[in-house]
Formats: sequence, C-alpha cells, structure tokens
Amino acid sequence: MTPDLQDKVILITGASRGIGRAVAIAAAKAGAEIIMTGRTMGALEEADDAITAAGGKATIVELDMADYAAMPRLAVAIHGRWGRLDGLLANAAMLGPLTPLSHLDDKIWDSTISVNLTAQWHLIRAMEPLLIAAPAGRAVLVSSGVAERIAPFWGPYAISKAGLEAMGRVWAGETEQTNLRINMINPGGTATGMRASAFPGEDPDSLPQPDDIAPAFLTLLSPECTDHGKRFEARSMLGL
Repeated sequence: MTPDLQDKVILITGASRGIGRAVAIAAAKAGAEIIMTGRTMGALEEADDAITAAGGKATIVELDMADYAAMPRLAVAIHGRWGRLDGLLANAAMLGPLTPLSHLDDKIWDSTISVNLTAQWHLIRAMEPLLIAAPAGRAVLVSSGVAERIAPFWGPYAISKAGLEAMGRVWAGETEQTNLRINMINPGGTATGMRASAFPGEDPDSLPQPDDIAPAFLTLLSPECTDHGKRFEARSMLGL
C-alpha cells in the first residue's frame, strides 16, 4: 500500500535521474510536494515535467553537493516558503573509479569523500531544524551493500558509505527525544547509471528498475514509519 504523503514537503538530493528521480515521482504521486536537487538543470526539468504530468508539484534546484555553502542557503529558502521539512532523502552520491586504494589520485579521494560524506554532514546540519519543526520529520540516508562487506577496489565509495551509516546512527542517537526519525537504506542492485558504470557487462533487465524499489523509500519517508537509527534493505522490504 502506498503511504499517504499528502501535503508533505520532501527534499530529495540527486533527483535528476535514477533512484532519486523515481522516488521523487512516486512521492509526488502520493501527494507530497517535492524539492528536487541535482547538478543538471535539463535532467531536473525533465523530472519536473514527469511529476507535473502525473498531477504532482515540484520545485527544482540546481545544486552541486560539493558546494557546502549552498546547504544553508537552501535551508533558508525552504524555511521562508514552507517553514518546515517533512522528509529528506539524502540520495546524491558519486561512485568514483574502481581501483586499488594505493592507485587512487588524491583529487578523486577528496571529491568522493566530499560528496558522499562531508556534504551529507553539511546537509544534515542545515536541514535538521526544518525536520524537527515538522510534526513527523523523516530522514533517509542512502547507503550501499559495500558499506558492510569487504569491497576491494571500491575504496572511497565503500568507505564513505560506511561513514554515512555511522553518521546516521549518531544522528539518530542525538534525536531520540524529538519527533524526527532517521534511517538508512541500501537499494541493492538496481538498474541505474551508477550501477552500469560499476558493472558495464551486466544486463540491466536482470535487475529491479528504480521505479520498482521506490515504494521502500516512501515507507521510510512516511509519518507512519516509527523506526529510528536502523538500516533497511529495499529489495528485502519489497520481496524483490
């Protein structure tokens, strides 16, 4: 059953394509007003058109996660317009090259950790007051299977996702006494552009599509979700 997200304001980063786009459209269909961020305005506009065609409503924001100063500016804009944030899906991430740690270029290490971990802290710091201002704020941090297993050659991506999960648990522990509920989710293998970059020979038709796993994200963004500080497997939640 699709959760009722009527009149909820939900911010989704990395919403121009893949999982972020699919969740944005699904949440809009469930009644939420979506704030979508991404680096490519054209792709955001296409996602916005899809939401409008489905009868939903969205605001698009061109945002580079490496621009830390943009996070508080976005928070100020959200506060001025809505005064709260009912949901946050921290989805934006970069894969980086799959190569041994000792072979990494220092700029690649810095940029991957910057986007996948440091930027997420800036996002959390900026959006927490808005989430707590909502009657039932919900935050979902997107992790990965490589955060929990030994993943040779996945260095900065795996390390940043493991760090993100630790950050999510710390944040959850700090907000126990609020109405905010924070969880992590591993989408599992999904037919996205990032997955194709990591596994170029894989048949994408053998994997769930982003639309297939979007309902798991809606469940965690719903006011009915009372779990806190937990890690979920999207495919297990949906029996995929």
